[in-house]
Amino acid sequence: MEENTVVNTQNNANENTTNNTNINTPSKGKTVQQKRKPPTSGNGWTNDLKKAFDINERIQKERLNPHNKLNLKTNSNIKITPLGGLGEIGGNMMVIETNNSAIIVDVGMSFPDDSMHGVDILVPDFTYIRQIRSKIVAIVITHAHEDHIGGMPYIFKEIQVPIYGTSLPLEMIGSKFDEHKLKQHRSYFRAVQKRKPIRIGEFEVEWIHITHSIVDSSALAITTEAGTIIHTGDFKIDHTPIDNYPTDIHRLAYYGDKGVLALLSDSTNSHAPGFTRTEKTVGPTFEKIFSTAKGRVIMSTFSSNLHRIVQAIETGLRYNRKICIIGRSMEKNIDIAMNLGYVKFPKSNFIDAHEVNKYLDKEILIITTGSQGEPMSALFRMSIHEHRHIKIKETDQVILSAKAIPGNEGSVSEIINQLLKAGANVAYKDFSDIHVSGHAAQEEQKLMLRLVKPKFFLPVHGEYNHVVKHSQTGIECGILERNTYILSDGEQVEIAPKYLKRVKTVKTGKTYIDNQRNRKIGDDVVLDRQTMANEGVIMIVAQINEDNRTIEGQARVSSFGIVDAKSEKYFAKEIEDILSNFLSHIKPGILKNTRSTEEELRKVVRKHCIRKYRKYPMIVPTIFVQ
Repeated sequence: MEENTVVNTQNNANENTTNNTNINTPSKGKTVQQKRKPPTSGNGWTNDLKKAFDINERIQKERLNPHNKLNLKTNSNIKITPLGGLGEIGGNMMVIETNNSAIIVDVGMSFPDDSMHGVDILVPDFTYIRQIRSKIVAIVITHAHEDHIGGMPYIFKEIQVPIYGTSLPLEMIGSKFDEHKLKQHRSYFRAVQKRKPIRIGEFEVEWIHITHSIVDSSALAITTEAGTIIHTGDFKIDHTPIDNYPTDIHRLAYYGDKGVLALLSDSTNSHAPGFTRTEKTVGPTFEKIFSTAKGRVIMSTFSSNLHRIVQAIETGLRYNRKICIIGRSMEKNIDIAMNLGYVKFPKSNFIDAHEVNKYLDKEILIITTGSQGEPMSALFRMSIHEHRHIKIKETDQVILSAKAIPGNEGSVSEIINQLLKAGANVAYKDFSDIHVSGHAAQEEQKLMLRLVKPKFFLPVHGEYNHVVKHSQTGIECGILERNTYILSDGEQVEIAPKYLKRVKTVKTGKTYIDNQRNRKIGDDVVLDRQTMANEGVIMIVAQINEDNRTIEGQARVSSFGIVDAKSEKYFAKEIEDILSNFLSHIKPGILKNTRSTEEELRKVVRKHCIRKYRKYPMIVPTIFVQ
């Protein structure tokens, strides 16, 4: 407890004492002031000031010291296992467990790279979830971005447990369940109230409002016997958000004052100095663009960025434009937000895509998907004149109000090129405030650290360089270096008031998903596709005489991606010669097993291709033995 001591330094020349400290001590609910005479000598004053300094210095150290608020006598601990979201952007998923209970924080998705042919999305590997299935009591959701909820239908096909979250995330998960024919599992939804702790197994979980690039985002306060963990989710600290609901820093400070065992905090923007700009800075940019637009305005952003969409709609309405929403995910998200009350506009202001041509161009605002240059998006199809109702024309003003996700730079550049070729005027990087981030920059990360004052700090959400930089920021804010830990996916740590230690590594990775059919794609299928794309394919069909070990007739050899068309005949003869030589040296009796024969032939042809062409092609032999 802090000592409530006040030093009286009022001068009184008629009093002659050496101790002049007034100590306020509570007595039966009242404060009693004990008056002492002030000193007349300089030494007395110096002693009192020194004592005041010492007391205040102790108070400062105590308020910044998280150790004294934790229960150091407990034998309880908490285990934390990230299964996605570290060493990458997206795919966020984490398991937090005690001895008898476990909760999953978010189940997100990420996007494939160019080598994953035919793969639409990636979700975390659920192997560890299956191993601790009996312990899992719930899934808790921080917010409704795809990289936090995109994997929910796939995990729910394996395990069914209650899902806790606020209204928007739950409804967006429900929409996904409907698509996956899991509508009956909406019964597992549990809508929560912010600032109201809920008992879930051995956990007490509270949702704390934070600002981000999607409405209704939350941080989590997760309390067990070992202590409290604050999980920020994705956040920034916007003091003037569009909906006037700023980050609940008071509640974060409340937990910080009680004592926080560990902080898990968003690292995505950890290299950015200063503060992330408020979402409201985008509004004046829209105003400037709309004021000079002579034809249609077509604005594209992330379909989940409802605050950005609201600002565009408000600006469009001020310029007497009808609003047309195009794009499946955009239409779905706005419909959900309007039904739940997050977005409030009269429906009479909205028109369908087929009604656009009934109005003058200067009376139209189109809000659409495609800011990342996705080939199947509405904006891309408009740019190449393949959209059913809308085709880009010279009088159009296009606004790309989004930043390219790492890896999507080429796609964004391509759609800008297509829009410019179609004659449109494109606003992308022409205005510094055409887009603002939804993630905290360094000063906001520091504020979070100072509010929460954790004993242990585990930066999460981001590539390795992001979490390293965030850990350095944590050390600058007073976290002991030995109490900062950089996690990796699959790495399990155990935390107790007295220690943090690495326990083990669990199986992790990615599951490939074909989103057109909502089905998993086997690892071997993706590997085969990569081999065919990068190394080529050789197909061999031959009929073999078992008695004299010769080819009956002529073998058929087809190759793809190995040699050009002019060399195809020569290559086929080359492989046929290898086959003849292979048969003349084959071990006796092996021809009786067709599969073994094909496997041996595959090895021989592969060695030849590696030696001569420096390729590792897929080889598909089909042998008929007579």
